[in-house]
Amino acid sequence: MLSNPGFAIRGMFLSSIVVILLTTFITTNATFATSSGNVATANVELGTTTESEPQVECQVSQEYPQKVLRWCNLITRYAIKHNLPPDLIAALIWQESGGSPSAYSRSGAVGLMQIMPRDGIATKFKCPNGPCFAKRPTIDELRDPEFNIKFGTRMLAGLFKRNGSLREALHAYGPMDGGYYYADKVLSIYERYGN
Repeated sequence: MLSNPGFAIRGMFLSSIVVILLTTFITTNATFATSSGNVATANVELGTTTESEPQVECQVSQEYPQKVLRWCNLITRYAIKHNLPPDLIAALIWQESGGSPSAYSRSGAVGLMQIMPRDGIATKFKCPNGPCFAKRPTIDELRDPEFNIKFGTRMLAGLFKRNGSLREALHAYGPMDGGYYYADKVLSIYERYGN
């Protein structure tokens, strides 16, 4: 007979709680806030921790095709971060890739926002100071939808800052032989689907 049955019951209860918590923690990813305010996900099975951008609510017009809307949260996050309208980034993605992350153009542009990488076909393009796209990411990096949207949106924001208007920024973003046709096409999509 136990001299203190309450102690034995508490011990069994606490052991059960610990087993349940550990099982839950191991079979799922635990999410916690970091001191920087970002969300970090601890993957216990792999023993890795990654920081990601804070989640944002979709601000892309629901008029866009589902192939574009599936990237809504990423579009919104990086558009807001770079002070661009989310619907403009959605329009560019619709024009460039139709929302397909595996899009690859004849000229070598890659992914959702059709960015020229530093490798592949793009190495053939020569500028006065060497390869035109030497400072760009690789094809493999640009195949990642989040990386592609993040890089492309930052690039467009830089062009907007340098050129002073969305039309001029899109003209610079588009194909070299596209003239203003490309910019006007993206702006037309933006006006058609955007808020």
